[in-house]
Amino acid sequence: MNSYLVLIALFGLVVLMTSWLPMLLKGFPLSLPIVCIAFGTLFVWTPLSAMIGDNPLDSRFLTEKITEFVVIIALMGAGLKIDRILGWRSWMTTWRLLAISMPLTIGAIALLGWSFLGLGVASALLLGSALAPTDPVLASDVQVGPPQSGEKSEVRFALTSEAGLNDGLSFPFVHLAIALAASNTTGAPWFFDWLTTDVIWRLAAGTGLGWATGKLLGYLTFRLPNRAGLAHTGDGFVVLGITCLSYGLIEMAHGYGFVGVFVTALTLRHAERNSGYHENLHSFAEQIERLMMMVVLVCFGAAIAEGSVFHPLDWRIVVASLIILLLIRPIAGWVGLLGSPIEKREKAVIAVFGIRGLGSFYYLAYALGHAPFSNANILWVTVSLVVLISVVLHGITVTPVMRWLERKNDEMEADKMPD
Repeated sequence: MNSYLVLIALFGLVVLMTSWLPMLLKGFPLSLPIVCIAFGTLFVWTPLSAMIGDNPLDSRFLTEKITEFVVIIALMGAGLKIDRILGWRSWMTTWRLLAISMPLTIGAIALLGWSFLGLGVASALLLGSALAPTDPVLASDVQVGPPQSGEKSEVRFALTSEAGLNDGLSFPFVHLAIALAASNTTGAPWFFDWLTTDVIWRLAAGTGLGWATGKLLGYLTFRLPNRAGLAHTGDGFVVLGITCLSYGLIEMAHGYGFVGVFVTALTLRHAERNSGYHENLHSFAEQIERLMMMVVLVCFGAAIAEGSVFHPLDWRIVVASLIILLLIRPIAGWVGLLGSPIEKREKAVIAVFGIRGLGSFYYLAYALGHAPFSNANILWVTVSLVVLISVVLHGITVTPVMRWLERKNDEMEADKMPD
């Protein structure tokens, strides 16, 4: 049997599952990522697996590039579906999560990695930086709905906007880990270059060029006369060009492309807020994101079943992973929201549902390609286990928890109405 044809048939099956499973699983306490990992795991135990060969996630470079693409598509989709206008007060929950919760999470995970897992300072910091961001890909079940859906839930907005921004904002810490790891080998000074380039310039370039790109593309999409605007095409695949153009230009300018793509999406979204074309763009981005996410997670499930992913697993990594998900993120999220006027139950849900996913794989693969880190195998195993537990735990609980929260909020709104 031709292995190429088997691969083509499997890809076709994954495409069909991409469309069919979300409809089938709707309302059940089971998420699409769980099914994808299970499918990949079961596939390895079939005779067909021997024909396909090694899992592509065995390649650090391929893992980096695939997850990079999935994340930027997810960031574009997240930015397009946020109806709330960017502002200091209206986005206060987001600013709290980014300025307080994320640094606390990075620091706590780094301390855990250094003191409990025996990692060096650079490796511990990389672990914290990779596992701190809420994933924009796997967190779709707790995010706001499509553009102009009227979604007002503070929980969904907070987790959507946090996932959109913290993937890029954790990059300075990743580069700090890279600088520390490189200095251990070369002994060269690093702080000034890290501060000026990796913090100030890259953040400013990502934000500024993302805004400029969004403004320009907003004009080309909505403002050109005589039906020359891109919106008149009605083609959703334009979002792919917008995403890749924005990311490529910003990265060529040595800015943070993750930040830039999300800012581009927000700027484009507000160029013509009431246009139905945003829904076309978002729908296509969501489909591409879901397809690529399924491919990666099927490969992840296959790698788990093959045995190499968790070969160095020991009890300390299991304990550390549980601490990261069940203690560090919830506590850091809660601390960041102290003093916020939102309800306690909403704070609790925001704090708990900091889903970890494909972005963590990207950061780890990226950093390991830029500097030599000690105990890289421990980093891979810990990140993989945290992502796996997060997919299963959050995937099972998200539907009943969000239903409970929305029912409570509806009851509270009903109590406020006059008799």
